[in-house]
Amino acid sequence: MNSRQLLSRAMTTAALLLSLAVSAQAGPPLICHTFDIGPAKSLPMVDWNRVVASNYDLRNLAGDTVAILDSDAPVLVRMETLRRATIYARQDPQAAKELLTRLQARAANSGAAGHPDALAWFDLGYLVETYQQWMGRGEPNPAAGLDGYALVKKAIGLRGEDPEMELAAALITLSGPESDHRDHARKALAGAKADPLLARNLSSNLHNQSIAKLLAGDTEGGMGR
Repeated sequence: MNSRQLLSRAMTTAALLLSLAVSAQAGPPLICHTFDIGPAKSLPMVDWNRVVASNYDLRNLAGDTVAILDSDAPVLVRMETLRRATIYARQDPQAAKELLTRLQARAANSGAAGHPDALAWFDLGYLVETYQQWMGRGEPNPAAGLDGYALVKKAIGLRGEDPEMELAAALITLSGPESDHRDHARKALAGAKADPLLARNLSSNLHNQSIAKLLAGDTEGGMGR
């Protein structure tokens, strides 16, 4: 191998390493960022940026996830649980479809009973958004064509003031709509004063800055300004 070939290979390797480093730091925000849930129960921890050879039985994914969601878990615990569920679901199209179908039926059944469950609609909407961010890259996406953000907004309307839901909506709308994003961000930041778990999560880092700083920047000057 001559010097030109060696240089070309070295440059290719460097570019690949840089690409991997950037990907690790700036992955999909609903997937790459681990939410602080304290001692609360969730699915087993899973690394977002690799195909995991895990001993977790994916046949249990839908049942385990719904059991956690049905335990009156706080919204941030739901967000972290659905984040982990999506990473697992990407490994098995059948598990992915079953989980989505279970959450769709759960939300629809609550509405049919005449008492729509805000949390059930939130769970469905947030799962749709995590699927949109993490599937469709060669894997079938059972949530294709669904609008998870609209479902999350519906949940907020049903539940009323909930800063943790506002954080979820602010993260979903990081790339727009801009006015909606700023509104959700303001409400999430304001609610942190009375929610220690939310405050801890706002102080955590996403893409090399705290979530609070990221959201505050958007509320002050608008996105990309």
